[in-house]
Amino acid sequence: MKKQINCAVKLLALAAAMGVASGAAAQSAGQWVVKVGLNKIEPDVKSDPVSAPALPNSKADIGADTQPVLTIARMLTDNISAEMDLGVPYKHKIYGAGALDGTGKLGTSEVLPPTAFIQYHLFQPNSMIRPYAGVGITYAMFRNETGSGQLTALLNPGGKPVTFSMKNKWAASVKIGTTIAFKENWFVDVHMVKTKLKTTATYSTGQTQVAALDPTAVAISIGHNFDWKW
Repeated sequence: MKKQINCAVKLLALAAAMGVASGAAAQSAGQWVVKVGLNKIEPDVKSDPVSAPALPNSKADIGADTQPVLTIARMLTDNISAEMDLGVPYKHKIYGAGALDGTGKLGTSEVLPPTAFIQYHLFQPNSMIRPYAGVGITYAMFRNETGSGQLTALLNPGGKPVTFSMKNKWAASVKIGTTIAFKENWFVDVHMVKTKLKTTATYSTGQTQVAALDPTAVAISIGHNFDWKW
């Protein structure tokens, strides 16, 4: 978690440097906001052991991935917005942990986590710097789960390749960030999202494994405000 916070601080400093230019983005009631950028998701995994029959304390860890992110928001008032974070699937590598530490990659899984937020923005609509915080809900959709030869060797040695699936789950998310204007209606956005996510992996050999993934996401984007009359 400390590493993700340090990363967010560095991105915020970069955004502040970019925001030194004059001009302010008027994020006011009724406006639409579109942001495009890069988002890094890093799970903070705490997994249960694989259920029997398996080597005791057979746990898992999951690597990070970075992908483009698209955000669409509507300013409901001068200070409150409704926002949706969208993007392409993130592909995460799964590694052994616990008794399996050092065994290498056990598989991969893609996840698509669209998230809806309600956010509160500080200061006036035309302020150059506008910190914000929000709460939201994420739907984590897992797909294309693929087991490795190492996974088969551990769970079904000499048998058919082991496959697995991960259960789609709803999860709560919180977001903190800031926008920094660098030109009229244009701004840099830096934010961090923490999600409380727990899911279950089911293996083709019959074992299951419960894991708290609890990912932290750090993103930097370029955004634009505009009026859209229906």
